[in-house]
Amino acid sequence: MSTWQLNTPVVLIIFNRADTTQQVLDAIRQAKPPKLLVIADGPRANVPSDVKKCAAARAIIDQVDWDCEVLKKYSEVNLGCGVCPARGLSWAFEQVEEAIILEDDCLPEPTFFRFCEEMLTRYRDDERIMIVLGTNLLGEWKSQQQSYHFSYCGPIWGWASWRRAWQHFDFDAKLWGSDEVKSRIKDVLADDYIYQLRRNSFDGIYLGQKKDVWDYQWSFARLVQSGLSLVPSVNLISNIGFSKDATHTTFENSEVARLKTTSMTFPMKDRGFVAVDREYDRRFYVRMGHTAVNRLKGRIKKGARRLGVKL
Repeated sequence: MSTWQLNTPVVLIIFNRADTTQQVLDAIRQAKPPKLLVIADGPRANVPSDVKKCAAARAIIDQVDWDCEVLKKYSEVNLGCGVCPARGLSWAFEQVEEAIILEDDCLPEPTFFRFCEEMLTRYRDDERIMIVLGTNLLGEWKSQQQSYHFSYCGPIWGWASWRRAWQHFDFDAKLWGSDEVKSRIKDVLADDYIYQLRRNSFDGIYLGQKKDVWDYQWSFARLVQSGLSLVPSVNLISNIGFSKDATHTTFENSEVARLKTTSMTFPMKDRGFVAVDREYDRRFYVRMGHTAVNRLKGRIKKGARRLGVKL
């Protein structure tokens, strides 16, 4: 019987979804972290139902029944799904040196916590590594020969990091205004297609057109430091938040919604070197591009049905 015990603090970001918050807290309860830091945005002024929904989601946190220090950063006003998590994470990394981060729709496979903790420990002082990911959108990648690999991409659906890495986060991505920075990031990515995708995202942030996100800025912060993402060879997170009521993950039939998870096997297999897997990165962006195309097709069909047009 395993005697492993989680010692790493967990950060949980919630808003107004009690149902998914309950599922994620139940998963956290199984891991029993010694410290739980909870970030919650306030209700939107133009959505009256948010008052009860936000209160219900926060009430879930009161169910913590294991030996755990609970720290809360609850906003009484709505800051938005860009500013609130960004400020909250900065607060969290002021409290702790390293942490595992989950949002209220990121349901972890039980071994996710041990995977993160072991990787946080192993690469704590290796500044080449800036984030440990829980999601592998390909489902599996070379799992017969390795337990993880390195990448320059990846979604923040369940992740872990260190204060030393988060200190580079800038919500406004001001460095993107430098042509030299653009050139260096292009060199880091070493792929014109991927660079153009990233450039479009970073342009939106820099020009102030995207205030409802924080993950693009976090991706930029890592790239501008040539920081690597550590990706598990199997998927450890299932995003259960795809619904018409979601802010970003509204396409309920998305092929990346509720991805199947697989347990990580311990002890893990370490290949003994740190280098980006370019093939994985290319396949990741092909998968993301395919998903975006299918989402667009779905919206077109939905619009056509609404207008009574046959396609």
